[in-house]
Amino acid sequence: MLKILIVDDEVLERKALTKIINGSSENVTVIGEAPNGRKAIEMAQMHRPDIIFMDIKMPGIDGVQAVKEIKKLDPGIRIIMVSAFNTFEYAKEVMQQGVKEYILKPSRKKDILESLQRVSAEIFAERKQQEEQQSLRLNLDRAVSIAQKEWISSLILNQVDDLTFDEWGQLLGVEIVSGYIMIFSFEPIQKGEGPSLAEKQIYYNWLKETLKSIVKKQEIMMGPITENQVPVLFLSKQANEKVHFKSYAQSTIENVLSLFKEKGFLAELRIGVGHSYQDAKDLTKSYHDAVLSLQQLLKHSNKKYLFASRQGAVELPSESAVLEVEKKLLEAVRQGDVNQVLLHFEAFVTGLERNKQLDGSMVKKSFMELFILISRMLHELGIGFEQKPEIHETEDVKSIYEKGKAHLLSVVQHVQVWRNSHAKGMLLKAKDYIETHYAESITLESVAEHVELSPFYLSKLFKDRFGMTFIDYLTEIRIKHAKVEMEDPAKSLKEICYSIGYRDPNYFSRVFKKHTGVSPTEFRRATVS
Repeated sequence: MLKILIVDDEVLERKALTKIINGSSENVTVIGEAPNGRKAIEMAQMHRPDIIFMDIKMPGIDGVQAVKEIKKLDPGIRIIMVSAFNTFEYAKEVMQQGVKEYILKPSRKKDILESLQRVSAEIFAERKQQEEQQSLRLNLDRAVSIAQKEWISSLILNQVDDLTFDEWGQLLGVEIVSGYIMIFSFEPIQKGEGPSLAEKQIYYNWLKETLKSIVKKQEIMMGPITENQVPVLFLSKQANEKVHFKSYAQSTIENVLSLFKEKGFLAELRIGVGHSYQDAKDLTKSYHDAVLSLQQLLKHSNKKYLFASRQGAVELPSESAVLEVEKKLLEAVRQGDVNQVLLHFEAFVTGLERNKQLDGSMVKKSFMELFILISRMLHELGIGFEQKPEIHETEDVKSIYEKGKAHLLSVVQHVQVWRNSHAKGMLLKAKDYIETHYAESITLESVAEHVELSPFYLSKLFKDRFGMTFIDYLTEIRIKHAKVEMEDPAKSLKEICYSIGYRDPNYFSRVFKKHTGVSPTEFRRATVS
């Protein structure tokens, strides 16, 4: 709806214009009338109209002066000049202020409406372009966010060691000289009650926006939230940043902690900080530094953050921390999630490597205990897998790690095969959940949590079994229900939009047309007729 302001010192002229405009279209409405330029400026400031019909010759501040002041206030307001003076000088002066429409008095209804239509079309076209640009920016931001998560996950698993800081700098358009990783952990205030999926997303979005607002001298990349932890990569752009790494990092941390406290979240924020490295290949080490710093930190309730020690090692992880890593590793195996298995296996191995007191036999014992736990879990799930790695007494630690990793990957592959055989039941369960909750703010993550699969694995199953993505399937369900509801003429399209899970009628209209080839209005018209 476009807001119109009428400015003219003649009452009859204002009333006539108001009547013509209000009766012309549902897309425009007159929100006020002003008898002079001064009042016009006041009303423009108060109501922010989209279009002003402005008389030129008025007592006091005339139309030309009023236009100049209003354009200073809001350059986006369109002006249609109305005047009995058909002189070039008047036209030239208002054209210099960006006025494109000029109507002569006495004004014909046709001239008024044609001028209004031209200006309205220009505004609507501009708004549509802005919406498309905003949608494009949102999609681009989402794509960049997904790419960053994948990149950080690959970095943690040491799968991008062929990339240098020079190449990273070329991709980002800035010079990169060093980098380090922080791990932000959102710890529940009440032990044993971890954050829900919705709370995790709130924490993640808050951290993303907060870091974006306070980090100026560095580029940041956000990794995925795993459990309640978010790895963040900081890439330094200044040559002397290696020297001032700790002061910059500490300043960032203290700002984040201060803002986190102001939000009053029902969680405690703890931060482990890895070393800064000048070679991209060493960023995996920074991640491991941060993991161990965080593990040590979580044992001290009076500390909020901890830097890795100068020697590159921190206090050995506690027994409870080791058990937590084992727990996460077992859950990743149960889900058949290769990426998470490798991630937690690296943390498990790092914990063993840091303990210099462990010899080959003790490392072997730790691995065998882990394999026993995995075997027990598979048995409880009803998955038959009798293979066990053969680890000899004389084998060195490196060989034990390699055999352990190979065994884990073999187990995960077997779990995936088993899950595929049960995929039909899981997908039916997922489909039932979508059918029941399609009108809510449903996400891939919430459905995956319901059927106890990883989001990545559920997405893969949808694509493999149905030939479409999760979001395509959800959209199909929503459009199907929208078509049914459109049969009821008492329901507005806005009501229908909200009732099937969308919050933006314009977006709903675009999605509907993309899937059906016609707009909701055209579909309803064809259905009713």
